[in-house]
Amino acid sequence: MARYLIRRIVQSVVMMFVMSIIFFALIHLIPGGPTAVLFSPHLTKAARDNLTHVYGLDQPVYMQYLIWLGKFVRGDFGNSFVNGLTVSSEIFGRLPATLELLLSALAFALVFAILLGVTAAVRQYSLADYTTTVLAYVGISMPVFAFAIILQEVFGVKLGWLPTFSNQSPITDGFTPFDFFLDGLVHLILPTIALSLLFIAVWSRYLRSSMLDVVKQDYIRTARAKGLSSRLVFFRHALRNALIPLTTQVAIDVGGVFSGAVITETVFAWPGLGRLFYDSLEARDYPVLLAMLMISTASVIFFNLVADVLYSVLDPRIRYS
Repeated sequence: MARYLIRRIVQSVVMMFVMSIIFFALIHLIPGGPTAVLFSPHLTKAARDNLTHVYGLDQPVYMQYLIWLGKFVRGDFGNSFVNGLTVSSEIFGRLPATLELLLSALAFALVFAILLGVTAAVRQYSLADYTTTVLAYVGISMPVFAFAIILQEVFGVKLGWLPTFSNQSPITDGFTPFDFFLDGLVHLILPTIALSLLFIAVWSRYLRSSMLDVVKQDYIRTARAKGLSSRLVFFRHALRNALIPLTTQVAIDVGGVFSGAVITETVFAWPGLGRLFYDSLEARDYPVLLAMLMISTASVIFFNLVADVLYSVLDPRIRYS
């Protein structure tokens, strides 16, 4: 296992290096280049030359990449072209809001996906199975932004039950710590549901399929023949093994959930990394975009490695060499 982990870590470093080259090239191929963001049409030639030198834009592209890579490895992501703040402060300032949304959405999606998937598998071809199947297909086909707007319109505008933007109320004077907690919780409901819809739909279908395959295996029939209770057979043997394929999908989706967060945070004006990425893309803020693309890539690679490790925990028969 240790040898496997070392090999995967080396592969991950190489992958990160290759992706950094691709991202750097793509960012610099955007029409207009960095100067379109940095230079005001009213700047003098001397001011333009000074800014070009300060940001290293007078260097060849490969030198710009090597300089950026050296700083990135040391944890220096540079400064924003838009406001001059360090990219690190921009990212880490938005990180808590994004983690709050992502963790709540993933937890919500996992709970409901397991419940729906298990129910559909245990009651195959029943009304419950057909209902969850239809709902899953709706969730898979429904665009995130469309579902988010529907939630806003129904529960925020028409019924007025829940807030439709930001992560806190605009006026919080006199709030106690408990009031702040409740206010944040209420603001979290709609974005969490919108972000988790696709994952609930996909994961529930994976779990249903996996459960139907597992319950037909010989060891399940053997466990029942030994007189074990249905509850013990289900939780100790069937569900544990059925979760292995789902683990793969969850790990991949956790790394790629950021794409859904970009849309969700933009629709709900959630002050997180997704909204920062959208704003940076619109403003062509290259240092912020590069840093966030690299962080997103690292998260995908990391969670795929976590999935491989979890395989051996869920199924001791799996060995890595």
